[in-house]
Amino acid sequence: MLYQVISFLFEVAATLVGGASLLRLYMGWRRMSMANSVGRFVLALTDWLVLPLRRIVPPRGKLDAASLLAAWLVKLAQYSAMLLLLASNAWAVLPVLALLGVVKLAISVATAVVLVAVILSWTQSRSPMGDVFERLSEPLLAPLRRSIPLIGGIDLSPLALLVLLQVASIVLGSAQASLMGGAIIG
Repeated sequence: MLYQVISFLFEVAATLVGGASLLRLYMGWRRMSMANSVGRFVLALTDWLVLPLRRIVPPRGKLDAASLLAAWLVKLAQYSAMLLLLASNAWAVLPVLALLGVVKLAISVATAVVLVAVILSWTQSRSPMGDVFERLSEPLLAPLRRSIPLIGGIDLSPLALLVLLQVASIVLGSAQASLMGGAIIG
């Protein structure tokens, strides 16, 4: 039980900081202003880690590699702590495990972005936060919107994307468990 509690707390911390790092990367790639409430939240959670990393890995064009590296380092630290708690000998796979963790985290961030965009589209006519999430979700939904017609005037592309993201998350979780030899890591 103690392992599960500690694992959960590490997961929450890693998801907050790592997810914010990936959202910072994505917002930069989309050339979005960080002057909105979402951007300020992301900067507040990630500046302490990303800014020092930018001295080592400066941004190139639309790619903020420091934010990506920050997310990987957060997952690396999380999984290192979990391996220590498990007294596991799986240290050789740790970098790959962290990489899979970042991809799984990116799926979680995409899922959250789409869910928030959908909920805000139902509840608010126009708001600054709704506009931010609409801009973030649009590139994710656009390919599906081109191939899935409206049914009764309702856009089912968010539902289809959420299903695809969950399937990808399950596959990645299974790959992580295989790497760990069946140990539960999150």
